[in-house]
Amino acid sequence: MAEQVWDNFSRLNAKDRFKAQSAEMGEAATEALVAETQVGPGMRVLDVACGSGEPSISIATLLRGTGRVVGIDLASAAPQVARERARQHGLDNVEFHQADVHELPFADESFDRVTSRFGVMFFGDLAKAMSEIRRVLKPGGRVALLAWGAMTQPFFDTMVGTIVRARPELEVPASGRAVFKFATPGTLGGTLGAAGFSKVEERMCEVNWDWHGTPEEVWDYFRGIAIPFQPLLEKVANDTEVQQAVLGALRERFDGEWVRFGAHVVNVSGIRE
Repeated sequence: MAEQVWDNFSRLNAKDRFKAQSAEMGEAATEALVAETQVGPGMRVLDVACGSGEPSISIATLLRGTGRVVGIDLASAAPQVARERARQHGLDNVEFHQADVHELPFADESFDRVTSRFGVMFFGDLAKAMSEIRRVLKPGGRVALLAWGAMTQPFFDTMVGTIVRARPELEVPASGRAVFKFATPGTLGGTLGAAGFSKVEERMCEVNWDWHGTPEEVWDYFRGIAIPFQPLLEKVANDTEVQQAVLGALRERFDGEWVRFGAHVVNVSGIRE
């Protein structure tokens, strides 16, 4: 699934159509995760499932001249997009590679911090991935992960929810429901605890998640990147009534400049003793 997501997302970025808006929409979520990561001068940080380069780029900016960030993603297109963003930011202390979290190509105790923004939901073998993350962390090192909260939150409900309300015979596909697998409190934190991490903390947070542009643009963006929901989106691709219902719901959130959503996220951290 990760490869599919980035095949689509890299095309959007290549056209320079939604790149800036997507980055701006995710800023608050990135800031929440960076704060949870608690990076400091001279640290070496691994960002798993880095996508287009966040929070790698934000952390590298904080550590500029005093530390280094390595971003990895399973999809081959992602590192190329992230490298270009880092170049635009003038960063030379961050690098990006294609790699699998289940078989990290790094020595034991290589990193002070490991982080991942909206990536943990797609780990195929969660126990194996957590074991690998723990292996590459130094003793006393910290892992910080950000995942989606409930599917009923505005960003998804305004689009996916509107579809299934308009067409009640349709269901959200299993791949879409999996995006929210950590919405139940304690689920993601429990995963870290089971992997041997200590001092696990889990927080349900609300952050800004707003689209700087029109309802039509955010609907186009969502249809382009929402690969887990594609089985549902394809069924209504030519349904004018459903399309208008979604746009109507989005327009209710449009203030003339922004489509206002907000987001519910799960922020969890733990320490390798």
